[in-house]
Amino acid sequence: MGRLKPGPEAALFAQHNARLRPPLTVKEIPEARGSAAEIRRREGAALLAALPEGALAVAMDLGGATPDSEELAALTAKWEESGRVVAFVIGGAEGLDPSVLARAEHKLSLGRLTWPHFLVRGLLAEQLYRAQAIRAGHPYHRAWRP
Repeated sequence: MGRLKPGPEAALFAQHNARLRPPLTVKEIPEARGSAAEIRRREGAALLAALPEGALAVAMDLGGATPDSEELAALTAKWEESGRVVAFVIGGAEGLDPSVLARAEHKLSLGRLTWPHFLVRGLLAEQLYRAQAIRAGHPYHRAWRP
């Protein structure tokens, strides 16, 4: 949700997205206005409409699974093997509408902390790059470190 302006959040995303093969494609959706419930409803409808046909939707949600890096690497391998487009759905400040959560085949969390939705892009790109590195045996990920 929203338009990412130039700044550290955009730089963080760009840095890690440039390393991904293939890089992520981002579809930005304007933030809605109104009450919290109305914003979630409107943004939810826009997010669902933006999903590619047959996409495997992964909702970025505080209540989602919290895999470690190796588990995420295994999940991304499974998702890629499905042959479907994987679409990560990041909500706005009011979170994701229940309709989006219901459509998602997977719910993924970056931990119990609440992250601003613009930071989630960069954090997710880094974790996806880390997952690719793990699967490729690249030393970027140091499994021996806590």
